[in-house]
Amino acid sequence: MNFNITLLSGDGIGPEVVAEAVRVLDVIAEKFGYTFIFAERLMGGCSIDKYGSSLTDETLADCKASDAVLLGAVGGPKWDDPNAKDRPERGLLALRKGLGVFANLRPVKVHPALIDSSPLKPEKLKGVDILVVRELTGGLYFGQPKMREMKDGRERAVDTLEYYDYEICRVVELAFNLARGRKKKVTSVDKANVLESSRLWRQIATKIGKENPDIELEHVLVDTASMRLITGPASMDVLVTENMFGDILTDEASALAGSIRTAPRWACCSLRVWSAEATSST
Repeated sequence: MNFNITLLSGDGIGPEVVAEAVRVLDVIAEKFGYTFIFAERLMGGCSIDKYGSSLTDETLADCKASDAVLLGAVGGPKWDDPNAKDRPERGLLALRKGLGVFANLRPVKVHPALIDSSPLKPEKLKGVDILVVRELTGGLYFGQPKMREMKDGRERAVDTLEYYDYEICRVVELAFNLARGRKKKVTSVDKANVLESSRLWRQIATKIGKENPDIELEHVLVDTASMRLITGPASMDVLVTENMFGDILTDEASALAGSIRTAPRWACCSLRVWSAEATSST
């Protein structure tokens, strides 16, 4: 069987990480009789330097035509200007949106050999096996309008937190499907006491929970979830949440295993894996 894989090594440590991943795939290919055809493309800061764009239309088209995308890290001090017209992270968001990879799967499991690398006491880490399902193509990072303007003599910035019901439904349904093969518990994280988008999130999660009575559902506010990740992480199984909350919580959760660099992630469309991402903070 032949598979076309686009390599987006990116910046910084990205090329080193992707090179090692390719070595692993070469072993898999030899052992199981697969043929992986790799095509290297630029994305992130290196693409800005060469093409003036963090993600070109041609690169996105190549990614869409591939069976899988292997992505390294993007960004670095060279491109760390918040006022820049284009930033490496912009390419990352455009790639996710362009591929329709609406769910980011981030497992957190403490390896015995790395237990001393965690800032938590060993007894807190016993039984920790969490899968965070982060919604990846909606919320504050993509909502419109997004702008800065002068109003009444003051500079004003606007970001919009926007979710449609179908965006919430598909990622929560995925979380329930994944929980069925694990401990059969879903923790839905929101801020329903304040945000209208979170109230819609909780409404839909509750409905899906009733449709899946074999799976335990609990609703947790994001501030409480951040505390429980430190005080009682073993009580969680599958955690599902919106884009920005998931971005922050998964960085926190990665510390349980020792470092964000030890936490793998998968960007998925339904149950099909579209791209594997090396860890970064976006």
